[in-house]
Amino acid sequence: MSSKLFAIVAGAGTGTGRAVALRFAKTYPVVLMARRPESYHDTVSEITQAGGRAVGVSADVSDERSMGTAFDAIKKEFPGFKLAAAIYNVSSGYMIKPFLELKLDDLEGSLSGSAQGLFNFAQKTIPLLLDAVPESEYSPTLLVTGATSSIRGSAKFGTLAAGMFARRALTQSLAREFHPQGVHVAHSIIDGIIDVPRTRTYTTNGGVEDSKLNPESIADSYWHLHTQSRSAFTQELDLRPYVETF
Repeated sequence: MSSKLFAIVAGAGTGTGRAVALRFAKTYPVVLMARRPESYHDTVSEITQAGGRAVGVSADVSDERSMGTAFDAIKKEFPGFKLAAAIYNVSSGYMIKPFLELKLDDLEGSLSGSAQGLFNFAQKTIPLLLDAVPESEYSPTLLVTGATSSIRGSAKFGTLAAGMFARRALTQSLAREFHPQGVHVAHSIIDGIIDVPRTRTYTTNGGVEDSKLNPESIADSYWHLHTQSRSAFTQELDLRPYVETF
């Protein structure tokens, strides 16, 4: 484990966030960020018991003041450390609702978690990633989790799609600005249902084996993105089960 570099996972609950934190904790100390301590407590314990180092930080990514407080705490926890990787995996809410039943608050909530949250997170992490460019073994990396709705607005998914489209657009702009400065920015389209406790009873793709996305496999792909040579950066990756239609 490097004594000079660390990683941050925002949206570190069950599923992808947990799996990514565990994968990156094999190499770096990891900060797990979520609104509520119960979202990250078990994962912090799991990493610590395995001999790694992890800390949990409660923060609302959509609130600039909350993020300022969180990053002040992170700086105190890891004095002198450089940021190797920042992963934005925050959910913006999963609402399926006819358009005429929606309220403006529904749209604002989606945009807040998807675009405003990423904006705040990127403004805090990109300066730290830039600072790590000369010292990091791999290119300092900002990874952003997207979804099917990042590229397709389905019926009754209007607010979710609006937020995820905005998240994807912001990530593209960040990539074009910061790739030349040595920071790898990548967006991942997670196209399918992830195999987590709340989806265990869901039947998808006929219920065949591996019909849902395995969180650990997603995490392996994220680690691969982080370790890519700067001669061949991936800006967008799409992942789906082999039986998923697209």
